[in-house]
Amino acid sequence: MGLIVYGAALSPFVRKVRVFLAEKGVEYTLENVNIFPPPDWFAEISPLKRIPVLKDEEADLFLADSSAICGYLEKKIPSPALYPAEVADYGRALWFEEYGDSELAGHIGMGTFRPMVVAPLMGKEPDIATASKTIEEKLPSYFHYLETQVGTREFLVGDTFSIADIGIATQFVNFSHAGFKPGPEAYPNLTGYLTRMHARPSLAACIAEETAMLDKALKRTA
Repeated sequence: MGLIVYGAALSPFVRKVRVFLAEKGVEYTLENVNIFPPPDWFAEISPLKRIPVLKDEEADLFLADSSAICGYLEKKIPSPALYPAEVADYGRALWFEEYGDSELAGHIGMGTFRPMVVAPLMGKEPDIATASKTIEEKLPSYFHYLETQVGTREFLVGDTFSIADIGIATQFVNFSHAGFKPGPEAYPNLTGYLTRMHARPSLAACIAEETAMLDKALKRTA
């Protein structure tokens, strides 16, 4: 099919697209792009200089933004469906995707992943104070909301895995990479849900690949 994903594996937005493609059973190539700073040519395919970008060689198309990419792929490869068919569920799925992209990504990424993972990769000491403050002051309200939304359901929306689950579960992978997880006593529903989602083959494969990559990189900087 000739699909290329440009980006970095540890980006939750790149991970989101990779999981989406894996759930569709579609092969693709991942081309690593470091956007700190991005290469000059990257602005031509990503005007905002953000990852991921999808190249569909068959359609002669470059498409930026993980949500746009997933929406495009759903139309191009409709089975198995990863967006709910029922209109209310469809709306809720889009909401959870946005909640992950706009809210969780910032707090988990800037508040825990960067101080605890990116800092050591750059030869700096982990910033435990920043991570602790984020976990204690900023994340509980988000965890509580998701705890109530998951409840006893297997999936966030409807009775099948969807973009809602991809949008939320992929963000929490970076929280795990930083060495944290929501407390099972305070958030039993959320903890169980994330355990199930991260065990899915599409997500588990990404997590294993990223963990090995991080272990190797951190050993080099030790």
